[in-house]
Amino acid sequence: MKIGDAVSILDDDFRGHITSVKPNGYDVKDEFGFVYFFPKDKVLLLDKSLYDDIKVSVKKENTKPVSKKHKKEAFRIDLHFENLVKNPHDYESFERLMIQREKLLESIEFCRKHKLKRMIIIHGIGDGVLQNMVYDVIRGLADVEYDDDGFFYHQSGSIELIFK
Repeated sequence: MKIGDAVSILDDDFRGHITSVKPNGYDVKDEFGFVYFFPKDKVLLLDKSLYDDIKVSVKKENTKPVSKKHKKEAFRIDLHFENLVKNPHDYESFERLMIQREKLLESIEFCRKHKLKRMIIIHGIGDGVLQNMVYDVIRGLADVEYDDDGFFYHQSGSIELIFK
């Protein structure tokens, strides 16, 4: 190796050019202009002509088929009371909550019966009464994943259930 040769360093992500040859190693300047000393057994010559005769073959990457079941959009249910009944003002607050609870349970059963993987429950932000009821219901379910006490627990108006 001589001054000016392009080199790389063994076991390191370092490349540069030899600036001086010493008895036990080389001074190597990196691309930023810094000079480092490396022992002879760590310095490798970068000879670009070594790879000129090697043919590179590019293989086509196989894509994995995705089942139709996983392409489906998530089942959505909006538990805002105005969307569930025709005359929302005719009901007491306790009746409203029980109707919303029953609609939630029916929707969960529908998803399980039809083997849907995901369900999004829109409960809104409000006072948190409906949100607490939704979390109480889904805490009692088996084989369901959801984000409990996550970052958006009180800021998000919806929750996503994933059925196993």
